Amino acid sequence: MKSKEQRAKNRKELIRSFRTQRQMWAISAVAILWAIIFCYIPMLGNVIAFFDYTPGQSLVDCKFVGLKYWIDFFQLPDMGRVFRNTLVISGLSMTIGFVAPIVFALLLNEIHHTLFKKVVQTISYLPYFISWVVVASILFTLLGTDGNINELLLNMGVIDKPIAFLNEKNYFWGILTTSNIWKDVGWSAIIYISAIAGVDGTLYEAGSVDGLGRFGKAWHITLPGIAPTVIMLFIMGIGGILNAGFEQQLLIGNPLTQEVYENIDTYVYRYGMQLGRYSFATSIGLMKSIFGFILVLISNKISAKVTDMRLF
Repeated sequence: MKSKEQRAKNRKELIRSFRTQRQMWAISAVAILWAIIFCYIPMLGNVIAFFDYTPGQSLVDCKFVGLKYWIDFFQLPDMGRVFRNTLVISGLSMTIGFVAPIVFALLLNEIHHTLFKKVVQTISYLPYFISWVVVASILFTLLGTDGNINELLLNMGVIDKPIAFLNEKNYFWGILTTSNIWKDVGWSAIIYISAIAGVDGTLYEAGSVDGLGRFGKAWHITLPGIAPTVIMLFIMGIGGILNAGFEQQLLIGNPLTQEVYENIDTYVYRYGMQLGRYSFATSIGLMKSIFGFILVLISNKISAKVTDMRLF
């Protein structure tokens, strides 16, 4: 145990740190207060996951049920399909969706015309600010039976009759993944572009002397230079592997594709929130958070051993 002298010394150092950095603490005070009020205090509401809670009723009067809702969730007959869809959609996001911004950032880095580069980058992250309601409308316009894609394919003679793309289960995962990438690739690439800007320029000059071309520089200099950023974001992304989307499934999906789009979030929304089963919905959300946190710890430890890079 620490001695009284050591504890007093640590306390003095902490007070000195606050005094010397008081401007930074003053600037951060609003953000810290906001996080406490809107992020941490509401976490206390997770306690209803262990009670048979009824809105308007005091928690003291509610029956304690422990892990009942967790057990009920795993015993539901649709759980196999729901978990499959969740893991497949998240897996596509963690592979294709994760790699796409990196590739885009590398390609954008090869554009040397400053004005054109800025225009491309601006256009690429504009879709991020478009709501999923608008994106769904665009998809219906493009992929409907009388949409532009069907019209183009008919004129080219590729198909004989229109295809209802959004009503076909075989196309849904591809459409969802493509729309997610289109919407997020530009915004997600910003952090990689910033990381690339921090790579030492003399390394590229040395690569040119050694005869490296553009691809060689990207592979041997740029990618290793942004590897810590890539690993950090990948570890953080692992924690959200059970978050397979929500708005896009409800807006783009329909009863014909429900078999392939129903994930944990949409399932809990339909059979938890809409039916007033708030304890059930809260317990599943808490379970996802705990599972994601455990995955982050595991992936962080594996990364530390394999690549000697870690998030914390």
